[in-house]
Amino acid sequence: MSEADNALAPRDEEHDPHFEPVIKLTEQVETSTGEEDEEVLFKMRSKLFRFVSESNEWKERGTGDVRLLQNKETKKVRLVMRRDKTLKVCANHMITTDMKLQPNIGSDRSWVWKVAADYAETPATSETLAIRFANAEHAGQFKEAFEKAQKSNADLIASESSKIDEPAPEEEKEEEKAEEAEEAKPEEPAAEEAKEEEEKKEE
Repeated sequence: MSEADNALAPRDEEHDPHFEPVIKLTEQVETSTGEEDEEVLFKMRSKLFRFVSESNEWKERGTGDVRLLQNKETKKVRLVMRRDKTLKVCANHMITTDMKLQPNIGSDRSWVWKVAADYAETPATSETLAIRFANAEHAGQFKEAFEKAQKSNADLIASESSKIDEPAPEEEKEEEKAEEAEEAKPEEPAAEEAKEEEEKKEE
């Protein structure tokens, strides 16, 4: 047999047996993010910072997509931001009317605002946050969407308050029935008049 034939011949060390896996992987388990019932109103890549008062400096919280999410049932809007790759939450709070976006000194592509209760960590913390975008145009789009969400949430809260003040339909019906029954009730004669009538009958 020639050397060429020997080169093509199967060798013991090249034998590749097939082994069945000891542990079979089950179906992939879907993890819940808590965002399944929300609609994305705004999404933009950005970098988030938080102000540390103890050291009087800004510290980076993460880079990723900042999103404004509207609950499909309540219609309320919150801000959520997750870090790239790890998807760890670095901002999570409802957008309220007391939040005011202030331009960051020396930059036309970043905003600063205060949050009374941010739920990125447990328990919720009061934070001063700053967000920076790639350019001034993106920063302007964020501001417009943020302030629109503020107005939407404020209108919802006002609507909920008015519903609480208004009596329920069932209560109104019961009050109307009580008034009608009171009006239909015959007036009772005074005690003196009743006594006189009895005396006349006896005579």
